Amino acid sequence: MAGQLKEVRNRIKSIQNSQQITKAMKMVSAAKLRRAQDAIIQMRPYAQKLQELLSNIVSSSDGDTGGLSLATERPVEKVLLIVITSDRGLAGAYNANLIKLAKSAIRDQYSTQAAKGNVTIWSIGKKGYEHFAKNNYKVTDTFKDIFLHLSFESVQACAQAAMKAFENKEFDAVEIVYSEFKNAATQRFALEKFLPIPKVEKKAGAANNDFIFEPGKEELIAELMPKILNTQLFKAVLDANASEHGARMTAMDKASDNANELLKSLRLSYNRARQAAITTELTEIVSGAAALQG
Repeated sequence: MAGQLKEVRNRIKSIQNSQQITKAMKMVSAAKLRRAQDAIIQMRPYAQKLQELLSNIVSSSDGDTGGLSLATERPVEKVLLIVITSDRGLAGAYNANLIKLAKSAIRDQYSTQAAKGNVTIWSIGKKGYEHFAKNNYKVTDTFKDIFLHLSFESVQACAQAAMKAFENKEFDAVEIVYSEFKNAATQRFALEKFLPIPKVEKKAGAANNDFIFEPGKEELIAELMPKILNTQLFKAVLDANASEHGARMTAMDKASDNANELLKSLRLSYNRARQAAITTELTEIVSGAAALQG
């Protein structure tokens, strides 16, 4: 009985220690989430308007992509997936859902290319890289440490490398797998086309976009297009950063609640076992006293 009580006490102490860790991690994630949320909320309208402008310019070309090498569509033989995960775990199913989406895209959309070994993964975040490397996917670690020193310049290097590879026909399509931040408890896991630049579908009866280019269309597009694409990828990384902290905060909150439930159950078991032990001792004392008197 004493051994059983000691075992329950040890379990209670262990869960209390774990609960302290989960509560601390929740507080840290909440603080980081506030900064990450402010960053993506300020960035999103700007990035979305730039993306809309870029898509409209490409759509207004009326099929003429001369000089728009980043908008040129060609038969998809080689594919690049930029998968944005986190560097650390303990964020619930956050990383698992992103990896699942990337695998689903490879299986459903690019199975032919994957069978030929023509699907390459650039992983931003260590968790994604570790998983894909372990499972023998064609993955590179060039950009996996971006979250260690997150900045526009580090993301820009990745975007420019993808644009250069697309222009050199190393890849025929580039897509981004990331988590779009909604709120602390909700993320939307998205597969977004990066290259070639998607066109806006014209609605029936809609007026054509009429742009006046100054100094000149080709010169302006050559200057704007890379900058807008850099911003698009940076927006996806900021979304992923806020989503990660939100997912971790939610996961740690649930873990703390689960620890409370376990502690209640264990304390109840401990009190019952302790009461049973006391009852047994009292019974033995009374029985011994009665035997002596008899």
